[in-house]
Amino acid sequence: MDLKNVTNNLKETTDYHLEQRFTELMRRNPNFKNLDENNRELIMDLVKKYKQKLRDHAYPSAYTIKEDMYHLYQNRIKLGLSYTDLDQVRDLLQSFKS
Repeated sequence: MDLKNVTNNLKETTDYHLEQRFTELMRRNPNFKNLDENNRELIMDLVKKYKQKLRDHAYPSAYTIKEDMYHLYQNRIKLGLSYTDLDQVRDLLQSFKS
C-alpha cells in the first residue's frame, strides 16, 4: 500500500475508514514501521487536518506543508522524531498535493 492509495478519494472517506487505512499503511509500509504510537497520533492529526482542507475543495499548498514541517522540526526532540521520521512525514504530507 502506498501513499497515493491512502490519499485518493480522501474527501469522501469517513474518519473511521481514514484511520483504518492509515493504520494499514503504518503496518504494511516499511518506511513507517519505526514510528511510535505518539508519533502516529501526531501524523494522524495532520492527516485529519489535510482531509478537512480537501473537503473544503482546497489542496494543501507547499507553504502549508512547509509550515507544518517547520513546527515538527522545531519540536523534533520533544516529540522524539528523528530526521528519517521527518523525511517520511514530509513524503506523506507531500502526497496530499494535487
